[in-house]
Amino acid sequence: MEMAASSPRRSTDGDEAEPGTESEHESDPWLGQGPIVKREPAVKLPSPVSGLEPLSWSEDHRLSASSTSNISLMEILCDVHSCSQELIMQWTSIPVPDGVCELTVGLDEDGLEDEGKLSSDKDGDRNPGAGGQLPQTGFRYTSWSPLGCDANGRCLLASLTLDGRLTVYGNLNRLQWVALADLTELYREMLEEKNCSASGSAEDASELQRRRRMQNPVRMEWSSMCSTQQVQKNNECKDVGTVLLAVLMENGDLAIWQFKLPFQGRDSVLSCNTIQSGVSAPSVLAWWEYEHSGRRMNGLIVGSSVGPVKILPVNVKAVKGYFTLRQPVVLWQETDQIPVHNIKCVSLFHPYQKCNCSLVVAARGCHLFWCLLLITKAGLNVHNSHVTGLHCTPITSMTASRYGGSIFTCSANGVVKKLTPIFTDVAVMFKQEQINLPRGVEGCRTHGIAVSPNGAYLAMVTTEGVTNGQHLVARTYQVQFVTLKTPDDAAAELLESAIQNLFKQTDLLDLVRWKVLRDRRIPPMLLEELDDKVHSTGSTYLWRFKLFLFRVLYQSLQKPPAGARWLPSHDDIKVFVVDEDSEEDGEDSAAGTSEGTGLLRGAESEASEEQMSEVIAWIEAVESHLTREHMKRVLGEVYLHTWITQNTSIPTRGVCDFLMSDPTYEDRAARVLIGHILKKMNKQTFPEYCSLCKEVLPFTDRRQAVCSNGHMWLRCVLSYQACQTLTFRRCLLQDSIARHPVPEDPDWIKRILQGPCTFCDSPLF
Repeated sequence: MEMAASSPRRSTDGDEAEPGTESEHESDPWLGQGPIVKREPAVKLPSPVSGLEPLSWSEDHRLSASSTSNISLMEILCDVHSCSQELIMQWTSIPVPDGVCELTVGLDEDGLEDEGKLSSDKDGDRNPGAGGQLPQTGFRYTSWSPLGCDANGRCLLASLTLDGRLTVYGNLNRLQWVALADLTELYREMLEEKNCSASGSAEDASELQRRRRMQNPVRMEWSSMCSTQQVQKNNECKDVGTVLLAVLMENGDLAIWQFKLPFQGRDSVLSCNTIQSGVSAPSVLAWWEYEHSGRRMNGLIVGSSVGPVKILPVNVKAVKGYFTLRQPVVLWQETDQIPVHNIKCVSLFHPYQKCNCSLVVAARGCHLFWCLLLITKAGLNVHNSHVTGLHCTPITSMTASRYGGSIFTCSANGVVKKLTPIFTDVAVMFKQEQINLPRGVEGCRTHGIAVSPNGAYLAMVTTEGVTNGQHLVARTYQVQFVTLKTPDDAAAELLESAIQNLFKQTDLLDLVRWKVLRDRRIPPMLLEELDDKVHSTGSTYLWRFKLFLFRVLYQSLQKPPAGARWLPSHDDIKVFVVDEDSEEDGEDSAAGTSEGTGLLRGAESEASEEQMSEVIAWIEAVESHLTREHMKRVLGEVYLHTWITQNTSIPTRGVCDFLMSDPTYEDRAARVLIGHILKKMNKQTFPEYCSLCKEVLPFTDRRQAVCSNGHMWLRCVLSYQACQTLTFRRCLLQDSIARHPVPEDPDWIKRILQGPCTFCDSPLF
C-alpha cells in the first residue's frame, strides 16, 4: 500500500511547511537547551512527601509519590484522541490504611504494657504504634512489581507505611486500587505457627525489642518474573509464572515471598522463606540478577546504615532456570558509619570481555559507591571504588535507567547529576554531567527523582527553595517533569526498538506525539524511514507506529474551539443598528457581509475537510491492514487447535468470508490457510445468533454486528466474536473492546484473549 510522504507534512492552512524554516526554529523549545525541557503540567501533592525515596516509576508508566496522607499515582497516557500538547495523566490515590499497625507476635497484654516503656528508647519510633506516643502517618517506601503480575497483565504495588504495615495493591479497573494482601498480618500468622518468638521471657525489655524487630519491615523489592513447574492432576508438569518479593526486617532477617501469577490475594501465596543476613542495622535492599552464558543467577544485596554492603545467596526451590551464589559476597566491608540508603543494580555488556556484567551502585552520604561484578574463567571478579565529590550535601535520591546504564543522583539543594559508565580494561569509570534544569525547576528543593522506563522523562518532587533569604512556613510539594531526550532521539529509538510494543514505550511515544501536535505535521525524515522499514519488513509493530502518527496528525489538524465550550453561541442573535434612511442599504450591506463571511468559512472548511478526509483514509487503510493481519493469526490458531469440525466462540466462517470478500486483498498465505479451514469445516457455517431475537448475526463489519431486527453488538478486537454481555473489557486508550474469557473456553482461546489491543498495544481491562 503506497502512501505519499509529502502530504502529511502540510501545515494547517494547506501550504507546504518546508523543514528548517525560521519559524520552525523559533518554535522549537529544544534549540539552545539540549534535551532538557520542562513539560506541563506539574502535579501538586495533597500533603508533604514521606520516606527516603518518595518517587517510583513502574514499567507500565505509572508514577507513585509517597506522602503523609496517601500515595499519589499518576499514569502517563499517550492519548491519540486529544489535541492537548500537555502531558496527559490519569490521577488516582491510595490512602493511608485506617488504624495503627501493631506488631504483637509473642506479646500478651502484659507484654504490650511493658513494651510501651520502650517508646522512649532511641529505636521506639520504628514502631510508634506500639508505644504511648502519637503514631506517625504516611508511607515509608513503595515498590513496583514487573509488568504482567496482576490479573490485567500490569504491575502490582507493594507499599510500606511508617508504622510497619506492608500491603500489596492491585489496580482492578482504571480508577480503583484494591488491597490484595496484608503481608504484615500473613507474616505474623506464619511466625505464630512456627512459634518463632518463644526464645525468652516476655517480661525482658530486650526480648520485647527483639520480637518487635523480627517483624518490623524496613524495605522490600520485587524480583523479575520467573516460572516453576507444578504437577497437575493428570500427572503432567505445567510451568506456572511466579514472582518473588524480598522483605528486609529490622533485625536483618529476609522474608522471601513467592507468589503465583496472576496475583489475586492470599490464595496466590506459594511460600515464604526466612533467611538471616547477618547485617547489623540493615537499611536498604536490592535484587542482584545476572545472566551469564545462558544461566540466570540471583541474590539479594543488603546495605547497612553503618556502612557494609554484601550480596546474599537466595536458594528458592523449583524456580526454573535460576542459580544462586554458593556463599555471600562482600562488596564493601568497612564499618565507616556512612549509611547506605539506596542501591541500584544495572546489567551491562562489557565491550572488552565480550560478555554481560553487573554494575552495582549505592548512595552513601555525599559519595557514590560502585562495584563491577564480572564472571570469567577464573571465577567472580569484583572491582569496587567510590565516586567522591559528587555533591556538596548528602545524596537524597538516586535512580537508574533500565536501558543504557545512566545513573541520576540529586541532593536537597536541587543539583541533579548524570553519571554514564565508561568501561576500561580493568574496571569502569564514570562520565559526570550536571543537568541544567529549566526555569521553574532550577533552584527548587528536591526530595526525590525517578526516570521513566525508557529514559525519556525525569520526574522530580520539589518544594520552594529559600525566598529572600528565608525558608517558607508552608511549602507546596509538587511533581515536575523534564525531558531527557529530544523527539528526534525518541523517534529513532522507536524505529530501531527491539521491544516491538508501543505501550511499553509510552514515554518515548509521548515525545513524538508532542512534536507532531506542535508542528502539525509528521517529521519528513521519520515518515520516509518508517515507510522504507514498513515495506521492507512488514512488521505489524511499525504499522501500529504509523497508525499512531496518522491519528496524532489528525488531531493536530483539528481546529480548537474559539471559546469555552459551555458558553452559548450568539451568532444567530446579532442586531445591526442602522439609520432609517439607509435601512435598505444597511440590509444589503449586512447580507453582503454575511455572504462574504460564509464564503470565507466555506473555503476554509472545504480545504480542511479535503485534508482531513485524506488523513482519515490513511487511518482506515492502516487499521484494515492490522485487522487482516490479526485475523490471519486467529485463523492460524483455529486451524492448529481444531482437529475436527466444531463450533468455537470464534466466528471462523465469518472471518474467512470477510477476508475473501475484499478483492484488493492479495495474500497467498492467507488464501491457502482459509482454503484448509473451509475444507475442514466441510460447508458447515456455525453462525452467531442475536441473544435478543435469535436471528443470525452476519459478519459484515469488523467493529460491530447487526442482526436483521436492528440489534447491534460490538465485536471483540481479539476474537471478533460479538460481545453480547453486559460487561466487557476496554483498551486503555479507548480504541477497542474485548470480551472476558469464560470457563468453557479452551486454553488457546484464553491465550488469544490475553493479548493487547491490535491497534495500540495497550492492555484491555
